[in-house]
Amino acid sequence: MERIATTPFGQRPMTAGLMERAQQAQGRVQVTHIDKWALFRDVCTARHAYGVTDRDLTVLNALLSFHQGKTLSDNETLIVFPSNRKLSERAHGMAESTLRRHLAALNAAGLIQRHDSPNGKRYAARGQGGDVVRAFGFDLRPLLVRAKDIAYAAAEAQAAADRLRRLREDVVILKRDALKLCHYAQETGAGGDWSGYEAQLLTVHKQMRRKLSEEALRDLLSILTPLVKDIRLRLETIIMDGTDSQNERHFQNSNKDSSVFEPCLEKAKGKGAADQTPDAPDPTVPLGLVVKACPDILPYAQDGIRRWGDLVNVADFVRGMMGISPDAWQRAVDAMGREVAAITVVGILQRISDIQNPGGYLRALTQKAETGGFSPGPMIMALLNKS
Repeated sequence: MERIATTPFGQRPMTAGLMERAQQAQGRVQVTHIDKWALFRDVCTARHAYGVTDRDLTVLNALLSFHQGKTLSDNETLIVFPSNRKLSERAHGMAESTLRRHLAALNAAGLIQRHDSPNGKRYAARGQGGDVVRAFGFDLRPLLVRAKDIAYAAAEAQAAADRLRRLREDVVILKRDALKLCHYAQETGAGGDWSGYEAQLLTVHKQMRRKLSEEALRDLLSILTPLVKDIRLRLETIIMDGTDSQNERHFQNSNKDSSVFEPCLEKAKGKGAADQTPDAPDPTVPLGLVVKACPDILPYAQDGIRRWGDLVNVADFVRGMMGISPDAWQRAVDAMGREVAAITVVGILQRISDIQNPGGYLRALTQKAETGGFSPGPMIMALLNKS
């Protein structure tokens, strides 16, 4: 189809930018045809690279809808010529003055090219066979010329968005871990400047209310990573120190698997096995901490693990697969309580590749619990530090 106009109609001046974009619009295409809606989605993804807004893209979507067919091809008419009224209808009733502003933005971005008629009207001239031989309106060929560049910019924009999302996830998870570990330390009466840690976390939380750049998120990550590590090490040291101070004898066990968790030999709040019942209160180790330290249990929990009862049920379900007999499980429940027994089983599952006899190992831990010499805290912290 013949295309002859290169200058704008009316009082709009000719500029170097218009000349450059007109030359680019008539350049050689690298993709001879492409799905116009797939290309439009790429433009939407890469919109920041071209300096266009969502409202600009609404107008571009309307322009593409006036092009017949699903693809843009180099051997067909790519000039659309809708009236302002028709274009406004397909742009969801956009005002004409607003429409002109967004059309100018698309033109300035090099995504469309004006092809003005002698009187500024948009129309098409047809030959004897009814085919369009000349059209005046908006040329969509720049989209076809820049299709590869647009696809590349869209891929870059998507990769940047993925990086930003993963960084934000990392920051949120670390912030959550640090806060819950501080709460756990305070609930158990562990000594330390936990309020100081919480003050640092509050500062991070306030910054997270804004939409942060990749650089800002990396800065927060550099603050949180050593902070969480310090909290974990301090909490683990406090737990282990408390264990050593309460242990009045050195325990030896010939079971070579017993070093996997290094269980605590503490007197559980001064109570013996007689006081440990299946209806014992919730353990001091937070449920969320257990799930984080033992993620291998999650695939077996179809409805998730939100309560201690969920953990007990799924532990009872998987223990048979692990070779733990009903008798060994019941004995552990009687000695430890349902929740602590469940923690122990999922902890064994997490290190199943290191334990040759899970049932025998559970019985060994049960014997310690029966004399008040077992607590799940050090087990969970050891697994957490390996994750």
